Amino acid sequence: MAGQQFQYDDSGNTFFYFLTSFVGLIVIPATYYLWPRDQNAEQLRLKSLRKVHGRCLWYRLKLMKSQQSVIPTLKKIALLIGWAVFLLLAYKVSKIDREYQEYNPYEVLELQPGASIAEIKRQYRLLSLKFHPDKGGDEKMFMRISKAHEALTDEESRKNWEMYGNPDGPQATSFGIALPAWIVDQKNSMLVLLVYGLAFMVILPVVVGTWWYRSIRYSGDQILINTTQLFMHFMYKTPNMNMKRLEMVLTAAFEFDPRSNKEAIIRPTDNTEVPQLIRELGNINVKKKEPPFCYPYSLKARVLLLSHLNRMEVSENVEEDQRFVVRKSPALLQEMVNVGCQLTMMANSRGGIQHAPRLASIENCMKLSQMIVQGLQESKSHLLQLPHFEEEHLRYCVSKKYKVRSIQDLVSLKDADRRNMLRFLGEEKYEEVMAVIGSFPHINMDIKLQVLDDEDSNNITAGSIVTVTVTLTRRTMMEFFEKEQEQTCVPEDQTAEEGQGDPSKNKSKVWQSKNKGTKKVPKSKKKKLTKKKPPSQQQPQKQDKQKQLNGTVSANDAVTYTKEEEEDVSDKGSDSEDIDANKDSPSEREDESDKQSETENDEIGGDDEEEWEALQQSIQRRERALLETKSKITHPVYSLYFPEEKQEWWWLYIADRKEQTLISMPYHVCTLKETEEVELKFPAPSKPGNYQYSVILKSDSYMGLDMIKPLKLEVHEAKHMPDNHPQWDIPETEEEEEDQEDSDGIEESEDEEEDND
Repeated sequence: MAGQQFQYDDSGNTFFYFLTSFVGLIVIPATYYLWPRDQNAEQLRLKSLRKVHGRCLWYRLKLMKSQQSVIPTLKKIALLIGWAVFLLLAYKVSKIDREYQEYNPYEVLELQPGASIAEIKRQYRLLSLKFHPDKGGDEKMFMRISKAHEALTDEESRKNWEMYGNPDGPQATSFGIALPAWIVDQKNSMLVLLVYGLAFMVILPVVVGTWWYRSIRYSGDQILINTTQLFMHFMYKTPNMNMKRLEMVLTAAFEFDPRSNKEAIIRPTDNTEVPQLIRELGNINVKKKEPPFCYPYSLKARVLLLSHLNRMEVSENVEEDQRFVVRKSPALLQEMVNVGCQLTMMANSRGGIQHAPRLASIENCMKLSQMIVQGLQESKSHLLQLPHFEEEHLRYCVSKKYKVRSIQDLVSLKDADRRNMLRFLGEEKYEEVMAVIGSFPHINMDIKLQVLDDEDSNNITAGSIVTVTVTLTRRTMMEFFEKEQEQTCVPEDQTAEEGQGDPSKNKSKVWQSKNKGTKKVPKSKKKKLTKKKPPSQQQPQKQDKQKQLNGTVSANDAVTYTKEEEEDVSDKGSDSEDIDANKDSPSEREDESDKQSETENDEIGGDDEEEWEALQQSIQRRERALLETKSKITHPVYSLYFPEEKQEWWWLYIADRKEQTLISMPYHVCTLKETEEVELKFPAPSKPGNYQYSVILKSDSYMGLDMIKPLKLEVHEAKHMPDNHPQWDIPETEEEEEDQEDSDGIEESEDEEEDND
């Protein structure tokens, strides 16, 4: 049986195959991932953002970086060198001749295939005289000639050659190792051992150990574990944390400590510049001796953060450190929100909320994120987020004539009034301000409340898991400007006719709620409405009422009836009464009752089918959401003083503002481009009754664009489980039926035997 034989490559040819494959495995993926993307595309993107974001700090820094950066050029050069080496090796491999040749005894004896045995013997004698070692011939060549002669004259050798390609029979399988033979040469043994020792016993453990000890210091969100523990300690210690205390805890993060993070730098000039900023800022609790707030790194970070919020000018030496602190802060605040949620869940699971963070503390974290991105103090006007607005310009906006205190108030003004109020800007600056406002987001929030996997999904019972499906639709404020321009373009005659035709339509601001109360109905018509209505009309109204009590009706939708609709309903009710009065015969009444019962069954069946379809659609939607990975690049935020491009992200949660507690954990919405559907789940209260919650949407970047919508919850008592149910008696009835059938069969067989007898 053939064996195996390993041998190194003496010629070094197979080593080039290995080297070519190795270089190809590195160069091809590196080109796909590291080749610089089209710089023209980035330049075009920045050019398209210039009209709106041209004055932002992050835009100017990115523009300068793209013009001065040499990293893309160096990447291209390195990848081109790699491809040149790969192609050179591939060319070298293509020129290597195959060393293996099939053994042919006719070629060894220099004969034509098919020669006779006499010719083979004669040729063997001639060649053996020529290459015999005793006569000074080549010994190896003589051995090959003898082997070829034997393969062609001996029957067994000839059979082995025909079957195995070798006269000696099956040979050992030879495996060539694609490494040069000098590696295992005894002369180079010490050098090879030294290289192997350095590579696998020193360099590899050091690299893996360094990576491991660095990675275990960070959480999944790339926040230091020590920082997370610090936040948890202070949020547990101070459940009700005000803004000043929150700023101190934030700037005490270990990300700003040079001993924990090499990006943080302590400069010699800090001893002179930081005290100067402290004097300019005023009271910032410098004398507080509580660690780590009294440490130099924490004090410096706090001073730089407060100077950013006050929009103070700093020197070039401190400016780079300030940008580092500001750039790290949003991610740290998100970690603080997560820590607050974890503490709240722990407190709820233990049945006590004495150490759970208050809702105000968590919302202060979100508010501080907005302040840092916009570079504004909490007490400042939200209009200062816009370009060209200064403190002295606010007096024009808050005057008695306009009373503009927010961005929504500014948008709701008529174009003529807005231009008149902002006449201090000039035409060019005014157009820039309007372009910036037009890019701001306006979110529509639709709410649907239900209990999934329940027979009656609209009935909320004590202790059930409530699912609130929130559909977020993002639009820009520019759409409202376009609607306003379309309205102003309508001719005056047409608007006058519309006003005369429908006087009930009053113009309202787009930011105001569209829900209007029902108009007062005269007493004569109220009497008509109190008349009894047929069941086919009463049932939908009861369903709508039940849905409204359970919160399934969106906050934007209100069930209101106008005067004409009420008259129609009353007329239909009176007509139905007349029809009922005319039906005297019992048969007609029975037919009518049968029809009504059939229609009710059809409606119930139709509702079940709709609920089933809705459930299937929600399941499919969840499966797609699990498999689909959405990009977190949404829309760039307009921020004048933030040093990095920031995307629009949001927090969505349910809270009890009266009790200052979280009902559902905040969901960080990072993929809202146009429409996003979010499911918030929470357990219903254990006691039946009416509860008033709030669904809150907060931006992590903009001030004054938060949304709050009420959520009414009517909790009923949980259904009691029956002790005995008919379906549980099925096995017993089946056994009785089987016994009865067996007894009947026995009696029949006995009767047949008697008849036969």
